[in-house]
Amino acid sequence: MTEKEPLSRRTFIKRAVLAGAGIAVGAYAVSQLLKSPPESENYTESTKAPWKWSHEGYHYIKLGENVKCQVCPNECILREGQRSVCRNKTNYKGVLYTLAYGNPCAVHIDPIEKKPLFHFLPSTSAFSIATAGCNLRCLNCQNWEISQRGPDERDGELFPEQVVEQAQQTGCHSIAYTYSEPTSWYEYMYDTSKIAAKEGIKTIWVTNGYMNEGPLRDLCQYLDAANVDLKSFSEEIYNTLNSGMLEPVLTTLKTLKDEGVWFEVTNLVVPTWTDDLDMIADMCQWLYENIGPDYPLHFSRFHPAYKLLNLPPTPLNTLTEARKIALDAGLHYVYIGNVPGGEGQHTICPACEKVVIERKGFFVTDMHVTKGVCEYCGHEIKGVWE
Repeated sequence: MTEKEPLSRRTFIKRAVLAGAGIAVGAYAVSQLLKSPPESENYTESTKAPWKWSHEGYHYIKLGENVKCQVCPNECILREGQRSVCRNKTNYKGVLYTLAYGNPCAVHIDPIEKKPLFHFLPSTSAFSIATAGCNLRCLNCQNWEISQRGPDERDGELFPEQVVEQAQQTGCHSIAYTYSEPTSWYEYMYDTSKIAAKEGIKTIWVTNGYMNEGPLRDLCQYLDAANVDLKSFSEEIYNTLNSGMLEPVLTTLKTLKDEGVWFEVTNLVVPTWTDDLDMIADMCQWLYENIGPDYPLHFSRFHPAYKLLNLPPTPLNTLTEARKIALDAGLHYVYIGNVPGGEGQHTICPACEKVVIERKGFFVTDMHVTKGVCEYCGHEIKGVWE
């Protein structure tokens, strides 16, 4: 589950409107080249059509008068005027446009630990932005008021250069794309990341991981960290709970590792849906064998939201058992989120088993990692610390 947007922005949410349009999703055999991100820095040239916040899309192909977006596995094929599943793309005169370029609906400064990222620049702040839209339809979405809306009504104006400037002015070490699903506003994220890289500002993708490999590898050239929501380890649950597929998310994890992007994984434990301990064990085994033991795993407590208001919060003993399963599988850093207090918030050295980072909520209260090593025994604690 992606990070929850602070409640102070609810005024925008109430003004947002649903984007209605037919969606055609499918795959055509074509020989045309993908539309990849351009080398030109002049990203404002395309904003004249079809509206102020428009920009020609990246990674798409033309199919006669139709266009096919290739950013995510939905691969929407759009006729003139149609909207994509994420509500952010449209076909305008045979060209794919994003409608969410430079019009964030949420802008905040957050502690990096909120993303959650526990092994990436601890105790620093992230300049966090979102536009409306998402390429999934999770029944349990906690930010559904923006993720399940279109970007038609904006609540601000920050083009990529302005995002980077504000991050610098506010002393933030990073820019986080978060709250909704940044994959649905890929072009805005990509261009901002490219400028941020030149200015020495780190970038963070807080995501459901539902992106195709080609666009992701392009993004990784300017991406520093990610938190990927691995929603379950079941294709059936992904289909019914999230309206998506598991395999593309697993490919995303492998791709991030291959590209050298630091990432952490979040698994929301939803009662009756994703709390099966055998499934959790299979997931942890896959992570150990395919990703390795050193990428943190966060088990997050579910709270009733959106269309699953009938379910109770996740029992604490379920989260504790899930953490034990992950540690037994060989994962070194396993955390429990959305639960105040407890050792599930702290980082423990896998060698000497001493607590090297203590946390309270989203804040570090004690730190015994220096230049990436445990101060007690000298063992390397994986992450990005400087």
